[in-house]
Amino acid sequence: MPNPQIKRKRYIIFFFIILVLQNINGCKYTLLYIALKKYSITFAFMNKQNLISILEQEAEAIRNIPVTEEYEKAINLIIKKIHSFGGTLITSGMGKAGHVAMNIATTFSSTGTPACFLHPSEAQHGDLGIIRKNDLLLLISNSGKTRELLELVQLARGLVEDIEYIVITSNPDSHLAKESAACLFTGSPKEVCPLGLTPTTSTTTMTVIGDLLVVNVMKQVNFNNTEYAKRHHGGYLGFKSRLQSKEENK
Repeated sequence: MPNPQIKRKRYIIFFFIILVLQNINGCKYTLLYIALKKYSITFAFMNKQNLISILEQEAEAIRNIPVTEEYEKAINLIIKKIHSFGGTLITSGMGKAGHVAMNIATTFSSTGTPACFLHPSEAQHGDLGIIRKNDLLLLISNSGKTRELLELVQLARGLVEDIEYIVITSNPDSHLAKESAACLFTGSPKEVCPLGLTPTTSTTTMTVIGDLLVVNVMKQVNFNNTEYAKRHHGGYLGFKSRLQSKEENK
């Protein structure tokens, strides 16, 4: 182990040498500082432009979602099956699309439309038993060819022969789309992922389409603050919904 005093002397000498070099090459260090600062500003500008570009691409994808009569079919089907006949909206999807499907199910449930997420793989190991008469499937598949979803439709019809489904997809020519009661086309946007592979823009449009369904069903069934407060007790939204409910009922 080196003596602490010797180590201290070494640090002092090293620090002194650095100071001398800075005085000798002060101009060089200043130029280096300026160059680094200029690079930092340029990089920050380029990074900001890149972020803006991604936002613009995502926004453009949303604007290009085709609004067709399929939405009216889907909304009427949800109201008929769930609100009139007492069924449940069962959402499903694999991978990132599955996470979107889960989000749509929870959003529907919190806004007065009973819904749940069914994992297509788990469905083949017993979870399929959740399906009953008058239920409606909402399937999400970017390719429209997801094997697990194609199998889910077949298996579901083994329980409820005439069960119908809505599909959100970028491939309206797929078998899954053609067999659906309503096909909601994403517009097949190009992914902002630099590899063109990671679900990014596609999942954005799927989420927005889910919002379109939720909000329009809420309006059709006259879902209000009082009903929202009954389902959402905790957190700020629960507090806010109760306040708005009081105002609504004055």
